[in-house]
Amino acid sequence: MSRRITRTLVAASVVVGLGCASACAGGDDKDKKARRTSATGQSADGSKDGDGAGAAEDKDKDRAKGSGKDSSVAPDADEPLTRAQLKKAALTTGDVKGYKVEGAGSADLQGASSPAGPAKCQPVADMFLFTTDPVSRTSLSRGVTAKDETDASVTTLALLSYGSGEADDVLAGLRKATGECTAYQYVGYKYSGVKELADPKLGDESVAFRLVASIEGAEVPAAYTVVRDGSTLVAFSSMNMLDADEVEVPAELVEAQLAKLKKTTA
Repeated sequence: MSRRITRTLVAASVVVGLGCASACAGGDDKDKKARRTSATGQSADGSKDGDGAGAAEDKDKDRAKGSGKDSSVAPDADEPLTRAQLKKAALTTGDVKGYKVEGAGSADLQGASSPAGPAKCQPVADMFLFTTDPVSRTSLSRGVTAKDETDASVTTLALLSYGSGEADDVLAGLRKATGECTAYQYVGYKYSGVKELADPKLGDESVAFRLVASIEGAEVPAAYTVVRDGSTLVAFSSMNMLDADEVEVPAELVEAQLAKLKKTTA
């Protein structure tokens, strides 16, 4: 099987698996919106998909006008970034040589949480869908692939904005979980081989780990790097069915995203 075909299969399996997992975890759309509204005080409408965020951006502008602040101006260190600021800070095609960046596709990557078993694995299980506790105030995700068709990896990045201290709590919980969790079940899927990796020592603090997801009959190894920059989390996941032992988050993507976030919000 060629690497080009394998990458297509990885992408298809991930989209199908994530879409199902998100639907199973979140229930119907009304339940998802209600949970996010209850937890964050704002609606989830338009705040998930890569480019369909008109409503969320309008709300950001309204809040900015009400406070006398321009939404394009960098906020205080502990103030959540707006949807517009996240979109401006996200990587696009051309930012990193050799990579193509697109919207996250049809998978609802910010699905609502559902109980994982065992409970100690909950933060790891949630991060598979870029969901966290506490939930992010707003977020967006992007899909990244190498322009080289022989590269079978599929990478997804997410930018997650939080209130004061919330991003710190998410990282602390994720770090604890990756040190204790080895395998779990989540909305009917099995995940194994959870392993904490060496701290990449990026941003204000960071966590890295690996796992193997069983999605639609396929074993999909995945590597994660999650970095906190102030009240924003930059999360990456990379999956590769062809080179299971070598799966890793491309360092050049992480570095470029952190640099663009810092430049955009400076």
